[in-house]
Amino acid sequence: MNVWEDEAARAAVVAMGRRRLLVAGMLTEACVSFTVLSALADGYDVFVVADACGGLTPSSHDYALRRMHSAGARITWIQVLLELQRDWTRKEAYDGARAIGEANGGGYGIGLAYARDMIKPSISPAPL
Repeated sequence: MNVWEDEAARAAVVAMGRRRLLVAGMLTEACVSFTVLSALADGYDVFVVADACGGLTPSSHDYALRRMHSAGARITWIQVLLELQRDWTRKEAYDGARAIGEANGGGYGIGLAYARDMIKPSISPAPL
């Protein structure tokens, strides 16, 4: 229930040399939270992609997220999306990232839709 206690899995993460982890999975209350709390204890910067996790009940999922957050984990999904996109000039992922933001990003998604529909590059008039 705690992948951080599996020596091979933990060694693979350590060998990558990265100190920032994205964690998601099933059973937020155990598998996700135990791994996150252990990685935090080892000094890792941990992001829990809450929308990609599942708990036994909505309440127990929420309480597990709160527990991880209080221990120092960042609970997010939009930050992960934006870090993967990096900036909106990265065309190869633009349509997919924008669509996710529009569908799930509340006010931010509305802003993305506005930018898509209303802010157009200026077009030079045809020469006379």
